[in-house]
Amino acid sequence: MPSDAHRRHTTLPGRPHMAAVGWRLADVFGAAMFATGLANCISAVAGSSIWFGIGTAVMLIAGGGFLRAVAQFSARYSAQKAATSHKGQLRTRLHQMLLVSGTRRNRLIGEDVRLAIDNPEAIEGHVARYLPIRAAATLSPLLVAVLVAPASWVAAAIMLATLLPFALGMALAGFAARKESDAQLAALTRMSGLFVDRVQNLPSILAFGVEERIGRHLGTATKEVADRTVHVLRIAFASSAIMEFFAALSVALIAVYAGFSLLGLLPFRAPEQLGLAEAFFALVMAPEFYLPIRRLATAYHEKQQGESAALRIDEEVGQMDQADNSAQLETMPKQLELRKVALRYPDGQRIGPVDCLWPSPGLHILHGPTGSGKSSLLKAIAGLMPINQGELVADGTAINPAALTGKVAWAGQTVALFRGDLRINIAPCGTEYSDEALLALAARLGLDSMFGERNGLDAIIDHRGSGLSGGERRRLGLMRAIASGRPLLLLDEPTADLDDVAARAVIDLLSEEAQSRLVIAATHDARLVTASHSVLELQ
Repeated sequence: MPSDAHRRHTTLPGRPHMAAVGWRLADVFGAAMFATGLANCISAVAGSSIWFGIGTAVMLIAGGGFLRAVAQFSARYSAQKAATSHKGQLRTRLHQMLLVSGTRRNRLIGEDVRLAIDNPEAIEGHVARYLPIRAAATLSPLLVAVLVAPASWVAAAIMLATLLPFALGMALAGFAARKESDAQLAALTRMSGLFVDRVQNLPSILAFGVEERIGRHLGTATKEVADRTVHVLRIAFASSAIMEFFAALSVALIAVYAGFSLLGLLPFRAPEQLGLAEAFFALVMAPEFYLPIRRLATAYHEKQQGESAALRIDEEVGQMDQADNSAQLETMPKQLELRKVALRYPDGQRIGPVDCLWPSPGLHILHGPTGSGKSSLLKAIAGLMPINQGELVADGTAINPAALTGKVAWAGQTVALFRGDLRINIAPCGTEYSDEALLALAARLGLDSMFGERNGLDAIIDHRGSGLSGGERRRLGLMRAIASGRPLLLLDEPTADLDDVAARAVIDLLSEEAQSRLVIAATHDARLVTASHSVLELQ
């Protein structure tokens, strides 16, 4: 389990946004201005001694109210802005790592979706509210006590003495809530993964008639989430109620002291001379002393949620290949080599060890019967499957496959499509190809008629590729890989599902691309094997 310091460093910021904390302290000064003006006005109405004129008091009331409004808005705005920025950076980092390691960690898609989307969302409250409120809860009460002390040092002392029950209550609530928050997050992750996996396999579920059993699985997971959520809310409400009780009791204690002191009914000798203005000022400021602590109790649940989500992220990140950007190869190696590379599936099946050397540029083929490991070797080179034995070597130096991430373009047997026009499906990350060049590339792949019938690059398709044949989807994936401009093309059965004319066009295009790029393709196609520079036979 990561240490607290590690978790703060990797996922949670180590300190709050200082502008938000500064605005919360400014809120205290606004409250003091308002209380000063109001106490002076009350004292003047009662005929007691006053500190200054009514006009000044009214200005203090108006100025204090305005400062509080500005300070509270600015504190929330600046903290939310910092949280949104942190959340965006965290999601970007997670997305990049998941794209490389998604198939290595044996996780359901729903679990990774929750990791990259929902967990950073849970951290938002920790950064936007808990951290600045915690800093304010440390500094603001002390500032209030300092401001109250000139008017009534006894009231300031009472405030400071009553901090102990608050600290003890929050510690007990935090200890109880932490375990429940971790359990709730784990239950949510399991339910998300289960739900997405079952939706993906819905046709199979319906075909085998196991709807009732799957429904029971989802019902059990949902009930677990509901039970965990109730436990967390129970602790959150109980801790808030305890904080409110102590706050009310402490304010009442100051009110009793101030009232008895003004009436001369204290059962002991008065420790100070307290006037109406001083007593009223201390009484008005007393709730301000406890307000940051009450806010902290309200935000404490967000702290637990944020830390539980951060812990989950750190555990998953620890299982990913954390390749630093500096480890990325700056240039494409002149040769790529597999040295005694072996792969192992979860069921124990093993591929390899494999030795081969691929000079770049060139067209090189992985050939063998179905199940011999051709696709798996391509995934291992792309960093999508772990290498259990041996090394991937670039120009004589062993490298992590993640170092090739920025150099690899992949075209697999299943092509991921997006709802949108053909242009964004071909070049989702942009391309140096102009529209004319993309259309020319489509013509080389035999897709010119499809583009012509569908309004060219502006044609809209859905994520299923409705209306497209298997061969058209496969050639769109190949077109995307070529248009990426990346120097290493990894292609899985690029000529499958194609007729003789279309397959010959693809082979000619790949031969041409292999003059400037390293092209490694897994295939059963004898024509593509004949056109290659080398063939690695797998058994």
